[in-house]
Amino acid sequence: MIVLIDEYDVPLDKAYQYGYYPEMVNLIRSLFSQVFKTNGNLYFAVITGCLRIARESIFTGLNNFKVRAISDVDFAEYFGFTDDEVKDMLCYYGLEASFAQIKEWYDGYRFGNTDVYCPWDVINQCDKLRARANAPMEAHWENSSSNAIVQNILETATETTKSEIEALISGESVEKVLVPELTYTDLDSEDQEVRQTYLWSVLLAAGYLTDAELPENGVHKLIIPNREVLGIYEKRIRSWFKVKIVSDTTRWKAFCDAVKTGEYKEVQRLFNEFMSDSISIRDTYVKKEMKENLPTGKAITKGSKKQNPSVCFYHGMLLGLLRAEGSWSIKSNAESGIGYTDIRLEIPAARVGCVIEVKYAENGQYDPACSKAMEQIGKGGYIEVLKQDGMQTIHKYGIACYKKTCRISYCMESV
Repeated sequence: MIVLIDEYDVPLDKAYQYGYYPEMVNLIRSLFSQVFKTNGNLYFAVITGCLRIARESIFTGLNNFKVRAISDVDFAEYFGFTDDEVKDMLCYYGLEASFAQIKEWYDGYRFGNTDVYCPWDVINQCDKLRARANAPMEAHWENSSSNAIVQNILETATETTKSEIEALISGESVEKVLVPELTYTDLDSEDQEVRQTYLWSVLLAAGYLTDAELPENGVHKLIIPNREVLGIYEKRIRSWFKVKIVSDTTRWKAFCDAVKTGEYKEVQRLFNEFMSDSISIRDTYVKKEMKENLPTGKAITKGSKKQNPSVCFYHGMLLGLLRAEGSWSIKSNAESGIGYTDIRLEIPAARVGCVIEVKYAENGQYDPACSKAMEQIGKGGYIEVLKQDGMQTIHKYGIACYKKTCRISYCMESV
């Protein structure tokens, strides 16, 4: 008898999240004991999972496992697709032109000395591209896994941890001494420093981070592996940011009132305050080789509009704030005039409309970015839809963002 078990710890993860972890441990321990310890017909078994077998209490009494972990060199190439394997697959389907995008989105995991792609992503994206050659890149692995651990680390983040997450999102690395063997109960440690160590360890084990190189003396140099995983962090951060900021109802309502009345200096002041409280993107995440090889450089395509990923982050923050005001009509990346405006807002009861264009102020060059935003609003005819919808007062905001600060250009038009 040969036994193959994939993701043995998924039931444990669910049990930990929903409060029945001890019962699940007992169930799996009993099951595994019968299969692996007292089964005379067993020839060999292969078990995969995020948590290392040696520590988890469900393997009590089973001490003859050979563990191959993330940092081990043996068999590293079998934990994902290599460059050559992805190229062969794309060539087979006539999709060679998609290699650069596939690499940016799904490559970047390091096992031992080998860089590999997430197989689930590559297979599913190839399927999409077979059906439609220009199909956009999608986050396939994200939708097949739980992101609870990312939310956990954000909700318990210290100022130091926030700074480290910002560095990761910016494409930098952080160095950590990790715990290779842990259980989910370790995450409940009352010691904040110990708890953070366990959280970073799980982020690596679960695929939300990867080693930039082989660890030395137990120190891991951690990075975000690819575009897909970066998107998970950004989405979780936006969600975390929205809950935190909107819960401060006085300041949030003051921000919305300022947007409505065109008090742009107050909008600028409050948005700067919000950003100072949040985890932000310090710069665009694009690997060096991607910057050199991709014709679109730092831009990604959304609909018919190319956007810098940092702009998308600030754009998302603004949307989170404005959409919390349930009586307003908010459109994102909506067709307006001869282009697509970042945010179009209508307040029907007051006959007030707003057009907001967000730009990334490269190296803190706010004024040129603001001017470009306002020029785009004018040349694109972005306010025409608002006029057609009967808005009598229209506010035009050009917002330039860099790191944790912004600057706003503004003008008003009465109809």
